[in-house]
Amino acid sequence: MGLLNYRLRLAQQANHTWKRHQVTQRAVPKIKDIPKVDSLKSSKALAGSPPLPLFKDHDVSPDILAKRADPHWTPIYPSPPSRIPIDLTFENYKECYQSKTTGEIVRALLVLNLCRISWIGDHSLQLIRIARKTLGKKLFELAMKATFYGHFVGGEDPERLKPLVERLRQFGVKSILDYSAEEDVSSETASKKEMSIVPKDVQEMSSKEGQSAVLRQFNPSENFGDRRKDVVSARTYLYENEVQCEKHMATFLKCIDAVSGTTYSTGFAAIKLTALGRPELLMRLSAALVESRRYFNHILGLDEDTEPMVMRRTKVEDFKHYLTERGIFVEKPEIQEWLGHIDTNRDGVVDLFEWGDVIDQTKKLDRLLRVPVPFAGPEGVQFKSLLKKFTDEDEEMFYNMMRRLKIITEHAVSKEVRMMIDAEQTYFQPAISRLTIELMRRYNRDKAYVFNTYQCYLKNTYQDFITHLELSRKEDFFFGAKIVRGAYIKQERDRAAQLNYPDPTQPDFESTTENYERVVETALEEVVARGVKDRKVAIMMATHNEGTVRFTVQKMKELGIAPADRVVCFGQLLGMCDQISFNLGQAGYSIYKYVPYGEVEEVLPYLSRRALENKGVLEKTAKERRLLGKELGRRLMSGQLMYTPKGDYWPV
Repeated sequence: MGLLNYRLRLAQQANHTWKRHQVTQRAVPKIKDIPKVDSLKSSKALAGSPPLPLFKDHDVSPDILAKRADPHWTPIYPSPPSRIPIDLTFENYKECYQSKTTGEIVRALLVLNLCRISWIGDHSLQLIRIARKTLGKKLFELAMKATFYGHFVGGEDPERLKPLVERLRQFGVKSILDYSAEEDVSSETASKKEMSIVPKDVQEMSSKEGQSAVLRQFNPSENFGDRRKDVVSARTYLYENEVQCEKHMATFLKCIDAVSGTTYSTGFAAIKLTALGRPELLMRLSAALVESRRYFNHILGLDEDTEPMVMRRTKVEDFKHYLTERGIFVEKPEIQEWLGHIDTNRDGVVDLFEWGDVIDQTKKLDRLLRVPVPFAGPEGVQFKSLLKKFTDEDEEMFYNMMRRLKIITEHAVSKEVRMMIDAEQTYFQPAISRLTIELMRRYNRDKAYVFNTYQCYLKNTYQDFITHLELSRKEDFFFGAKIVRGAYIKQERDRAAQLNYPDPTQPDFESTTENYERVVETALEEVVARGVKDRKVAIMMATHNEGTVRFTVQKMKELGIAPADRVVCFGQLLGMCDQISFNLGQAGYSIYKYVPYGEVEEVLPYLSRRALENKGVLEKTAKERRLLGKELGRRLMSGQLMYTPKGDYWPV
């Protein structure tokens, strides 16, 4: 029997190699042949052209080619995977830490105990800088690798990540790779940089009296110019120039290659839209999208607080009637042209999601996002632009941002890598969600390649979630969701209070938990309703909260969703909550570790944030320290100090 299995594996590998040979014979353009975008005109031409194959397939692994040929493909493992029963108390320390050497357990105890000390957490970045100057580069790097860097970071580059990724895989855990270099600048410098890219006339318009409370949220504010303030669990990209955005795109492309090459095409890549262009453009687009929703509600007489947005659609003829009632002359050619933009698929029905394609628009964005308003006299036609002072330069920069986003997405799809678009502050989020949903509509036709992120500490998250679910059902595309608690809550509350707009956040931790569980329950029910085996809905539970993980696992059992169905996965950061990650992985659940990488000097801000985050969750780290201590004691008593981790808990 063993010989037969061996021959079957050889036959599969030969088949994979043949498929790879077939694909690599196709002629595709080289990167240098891709048209350079150096003007508004060339940007528009590229945006309207069909997607280009950007990279040769010579580095695509046989696994990826086999996945393309067979949707039910599974990787070839050296042996059948072992499994342990799931322990929802997360107390089984022997199993949870069998992936670690004894030295790694000692290091984890040292790092987590240092994080307990408030003074160290509060001044971690300053202490790191002092140590760097005092010790010199080589000694400093050795010290960091023996402590914080070694615990929280996977390695310097994708090649040096491979042993860690492989070991995680042996114990049932897959990887999300992220290049975690961050700019180390002062808060004052960051604030100046952020405000310098906001046009003066936009700043002046934002300071005018009489603006609605809803739209004040999208005003730039110098007091919150440093978007890193009070944010410890998310990275912030500060805008430098368009060249830097091109470098960020190249970094994301390399990260996708790393995910494809080191995770057997089972991994994710995390993308932040604010890294790909001027963040202030996303703020203005967000304001315009909110304005368009309010306009749509006004025309149809709908209450935006009670009716799902995707249900706010009506026949074109009825919509014309509503416009006429509002004093708009619908027979004018300009109005007819505008109606064509909000019924792009020509089905005689209009809704907000058909209001132009923001990613691939062929018209200037400010002409796309404009609305007719009442005007005196039968011959008069007046349009109001929903975008604040959108110049040709703004238009060009926005086109370039969309170009970068499409290049990254198409490359991820070509490499069979799933892509999570990170959520950011609420004044960016309407634009980010809109763009992500447009990517889903285009690329999630065969599987869920693109995932949107939903922050459950926000009051409107559940409404947005069911709206997007309904849209995916209506248009029959695969829906991907990453569900998180959120990273910006203190900043959001302080900003709302200072700029005098409604606080968008949940009032307390319990309300956030209730919202999170409501989103999860709805998502799991949708998985069942649309067919578990069809995998039309896929969710990533990115949480370090044991109660939330326990709730999800129990709900999966209630609904008959098995771990092997591969529609629900979990995620935690490297170096945090191993008692959850490895418990789930060895029990057969789909679990990911977020594995950052980069040179020691490059990731210092990331390490500082990890120290602050662990200081802020003392109750969780207390349990980790207790379990690590028990496992260290067990190894001392059983003579296993020289234990070498080796597992066969291959992931689903």
